[in-house]
Amino acid sequence: MRVLIAPDCFGGTLTAPEAAEAIAAGWRDGAPDDELTLCPLADGGPGFVDVLHAGLGGSLHQLTVTGPRGDAVEAVWLEHDGTAYVECAQACGLHLVPKDERDALTATTFGVGELIADALEAKVHTIVVGLGGSATTDGGAGMVHALGGVPVGEDGEPLAPGGGPLVAAARLDGRVDLGEVTLVAASDVENPLLGKEGAARVFGPQKGADDLAVRRLERSLTRWADVLADLAGRDVREVPGAGAAGGLGAALVALGATVESGAGVVRRLTGLDAALDQAQLVITGEGSFDFQSLRGKLVTRVAGAASERGVPCVVLAGVVSVGRRRAAASGVDMAYAVAEHAGSAEASLADPAGTLTSLAAHVSAQWRRSGVGNISP
Repeated sequence: MRVLIAPDCFGGTLTAPEAAEAIAAGWRDGAPDDELTLCPLADGGPGFVDVLHAGLGGSLHQLTVTGPRGDAVEAVWLEHDGTAYVECAQACGLHLVPKDERDALTATTFGVGELIADALEAKVHTIVVGLGGSATTDGGAGMVHALGGVPVGEDGEPLAPGGGPLVAAARLDGRVDLGEVTLVAASDVENPLLGKEGAARVFGPQKGADDLAVRRLERSLTRWADVLADLAGRDVREVPGAGAAGGLGAALVALGATVESGAGVVRRLTGLDAALDQAQLVITGEGSFDFQSLRGKLVTRVAGAASERGVPCVVLAGVVSVGRRRAAASGVDMAYAVAEHAGSAEASLADPAGTLTSLAAHVSAQWRRSGVGNISP
């Protein structure tokens, strides 16, 4: 049987290439005669540049930029055939901030703007910004500031970094000039900027925001949306993907970006469709298969593409909280949790690759005997 292994990264434990190798090792144990094709993927979040560099080649540009807390971090962007691929998580990623130090009110996307500015200096004709995995909820204000548009209050004084101070945002001083560059926001989600599905309420808590902070961030982003509307000449708050990366998507749209699915971008550039055409079974996965996965994230994009071809798709994830019926509606035949297989989340985190390999071996052996419709978790 021809099996395509196409996972995303597993949170902060395994990169997409590492996850693909771990799944392949287990699959070979359980079904040694199967023909495996490995196609590690990303959806705009962490691993976006690594996956594209592995698939496309190109040149990596490394520089020191401002991290989410204002300290210096090392980041790279990829240049290939006149296009720059920027991964926002390298400059403002959640993984850059210890869990007990996360502060969604002050975290900044300034470093993302520095990466874009460096790509502009290289004279590329297109800049694709991968969105996802950020520690920020500043609506992209830091990025805009780094590119020349300074958010100020009614008194004309520059605002402090982060989403919290944007509650006083009045306008931008200065000007952002991207020249003739085509800008693309490669988003990992479809959320709007505001409201119950927006950046603050959905993603703020995982970035350290309590209920009070979430309410302040919602007010801040509402005020910031008016500033972005002045910049764009139109309201951008309801654009799908505007809420990605803590509202960074909205700022990119205001600067003229078109929004594309990050998973779709990677799918096109890595030749996923050609691999799917040859597959008889698809294995994908991520750290947590949850309700956010159903809003345009990579695993459901892969599952949907497999379903279009009548090919079964299995998800292997660190944890699974999506019910079987909702998973099936997204094209997922079965979903398995590493934590459940290993006995606990702690056990799975103690050996991420080993426990994922063990789960893959278990699933592949059962698939070989009985087919996906009869496999028990």
